Formats: sequence, structure tokens, C-alpha cells
Amino acid sequence: MMEPVSDSSRSRRRMTGAERREQLIQVGRGLFAAKGYDGTSVEEIAASAKVSKPVVYEHFGGKEGIYAVVIDREMQRLLSLVTEALSASHARVKLERAALALLQYIEESNEGFRILVRDSHGASGTGTFASLISDIASQVEDVLADEFRERGFDPKLAPMYAQMLVGMTALTGQWWLDVRRPRREEVAAHLVNLSWNGLTGLDPNPALTAATRGLILSPALDVRTARPTERELKEQEKAREREQRELEKAREREAKEQEKLRREQEKAREREQHELEKAREREQRELEKARERELKEQEKLRREQEKARERELRERAKQQDRERALRREREEREREETKSAARIADAMPLDQAGPGPAGPV
Repeated sequence: MMEPVSDSSRSRRRMTGAERREQLIQVGRGLFAAKGYDGTSVEEIAASAKVSKPVVYEHFGGKEGIYAVVIDREMQRLLSLVTEALSASHARVKLERAALALLQYIEESNEGFRILVRDSHGASGTGTFASLISDIASQVEDVLADEFRERGFDPKLAPMYAQMLVGMTALTGQWWLDVRRPRREEVAAHLVNLSWNGLTGLDPNPALTAATRGLILSPALDVRTARPTERELKEQEKAREREQRELEKAREREAKEQEKLRREQEKAREREQHELEKAREREQRELEKARERELKEQEKLRREQEKARERELRERAKQQDRERALRREREEREREETKSAARIADAMPLDQAGPGPAGPV
């Protein structure tokens, strides 16, 4: 009987290439929104996705490729919402829905809007937020041109008014991104109030028309699951080429650093060897000096011992001389005593002399 697959086993399932690609796009999108393009690194993207850097390079060639996809998706999504909004029949409804489309995009995709308005980076190779606004303005321009003709105004002025209208809406959206008050339908109503009625004809209680209230737009293209466009592929290829050049430069720098490190290590080994040789020479000199001192000490000890033996011999000779002198003195006294006794004996009278030897009878 097979054991059930645990959650941890499922979580360790290897992602497909498409799943990994989408994961990296979403991780990059969040980091770009939080830190901006320049503040985000490939290392951070890889770490947040729990993959290695080469995986990022393999799919996108670097952060430029991810950024290009993120920007392209956000611009497509916003442009799709606005295009759908402008498909209404009445001019005011078009205006209402266009304003509501931008606010809906901001509310539902605030990270994407932050990326677009903050730093649609030149490195992405795609259009900036200004170019996106220009694309939207070109669509609004057609709407305004028709209205101008019906009302007797010069339709040549429509491009300028379109830029004014879209620019006002975009800047209001940037403000509303942070404050989020009042709700988006109310903001859209006030936008249309100002743009449709003008300052002199402001409605004190503006509201959206029934054709717009409660409308939720959806982009015509699901950019999250769309296959890479030709532009995305080209941008990814460019990003890979840039990243490849950077990798080659990095490898060259690394090779130079390794060569520099090798030379420094070689010099360090030479210095160490030189120091060891000098230490051995110093040690050898110290040993020779120690042997010389030892020999000197031994020679000094030998001379002292020789002197001690000489002193001992002299003392012994002196002792022998004294003993001989004492013997001579003793012998001399004995001779003197013998002579003195003989003289005394010679000087005594015969009668005082003791009985002599008996003569013949």
C-alpha cells in the first residue's frame, strides 16, 4: 500500500519551466514595487524565490529581463482596461469608464502602478509611463475629436485636450494611490465632474451615470498566463546578452583577482620562506655562539682545574719541604744532644766516673 504524499513532499515538487518563470516574475514584481529597479538585485530575486542566481539568468538573463516582462504586462493590463472602457457609446460614459478603469487598476494592482509611475527604467527597453499615457491619450483623442465636431469645435484641438484630460486623471491616480479616500467611484465622479462640466459648471454633488456605476472592468488579455510576446522575447534576449557580457566581465575580474591572489600568496610564501631561512640562520648562529660559550666555559673550567692542581702540588711540595726541614731539625737536635752528652762524659773525673771495667786479678 502506497503512503500518502505529504505536504512537504508536494512543496518540494520541482516546478516546470513555465511555473518557475511565473514565480520569478511575481517575486521580481514585488521587489521592484518595494525597492525600485536600481534597489533590487539578482541576488535578492534568487533568494526570495529560493533558487540560485543561474536559474534567474537561465530564464530571463538577469533582472532586466524580469523587469521588461513586468513593465510590459502592467502596461498591457492598464491599456486593456482603458481600451475596454472607451468602447462605450456615449462620450460621457467613455470618460467615466476611462477614469474608473485607471482607478480600478490602481486599486487592484497598486504594486504594478507603483512600478510604472516611479521608475519605468530605461534598462527595461520598453515604454515608460509617459508613453503609456500617450497611448491612452491617442485613444481619448478620437473620442474628443468626434465630440468637438458635433459641438462645432475645431477637432484639431482634440490631441491637446486629450493630453490634458488623461494627464489630470493620471496625476489624480498617483495621489489616490497613497490616500485611498474617497472610494474610487466617488473619485471618478469628481474627475468627470471637473473635466465634463468645467470649473464654471461644477455639480455640487457629482455622481456617475447609471451606465457606469458598479462597473468592474477586466483586461482583454490575461497577462499572467499569456505566453511571452515577441517583444518580451527580444527584450529577454537583449537582457541575456547584457547579462552574458556582465558575466564575462565578472569572470575576467574574478580571474584577475585570482591571479592577483595567487601572486600575493606566492609572495607571501616567498616572504615566509625567507623568514624561515633567516630564522634558521639566526638559530644556527645562536647555536654556534652557545657552543663557543660552552667551549669557553669548559676551557675556563679546565684552566681553573689545572691551577687548582698546581696549587695542590705546590702545597704538597711545601708540606714535604716542611716535613723534611722538621726531620733535619730533629736529627740536628739529636746529634747536638749526643755531642753534648759525650762532652759532659769526657769532662767528668775518673773517680766520679762510674765503675769501670774489671781488670785482671
